[in-house]
Amino acid sequence: MTKMKAASNQVFGYQMLLDLYDCKPGACDDLTLCYDFLDKIVAELGMEKQSPPSIFRSDEIRFPDKAGLSGWAPLIESSIVIHTLTPKNYISVDVYCCKYFDPKKARAVCERYFAPKRIDEQFIERGIDYYKSDSNYQTLTVKKGSKPEVVAKKEHDLVSVK
Repeated sequence: MTKMKAASNQVFGYQMLLDLYDCKPGACDDLTLCYDFLDKIVAELGMEKQSPPSIFRSDEIRFPDKAGLSGWAPLIESSIVIHTLTPKNYISVDVYCCKYFDPKKARAVCERYFAPKRIDEQFIERGIDYYKSDSNYQTLTVKKGSKPEVVAKKEHDLVSVK
């Protein structure tokens, strides 16, 4: 993927979803580690913070299956979000930015901070029609284990293709 596309093919933004499994012991409950991750990944990816990160601990008594941390770093370009789930030693990270960033670098930062044994990742282009001047839009819905479903909107007609 190139860093800059021609104006007619330009997208609004890029989103990377990372699922980190079997992270290093204690990472899911380490408030300092997770805050530092949110604080430092921004500069490492060439982004700019709107404010310092916010991070919160889940109520492990009321929500034992959701025990862990949730936090985000608000960016000028969008946000970086982290959720940890201590019972499964699992961390999800969502990096969304309206300018291109290096997905390999984002993955490497996660590996360095949390040392997961496995990572699943998705890199998505967002707002593919944002800069287009026509009014033809489409939605693609993909559910795991199913065929994509395309819903196209053309001049007030809704067409569903399955």
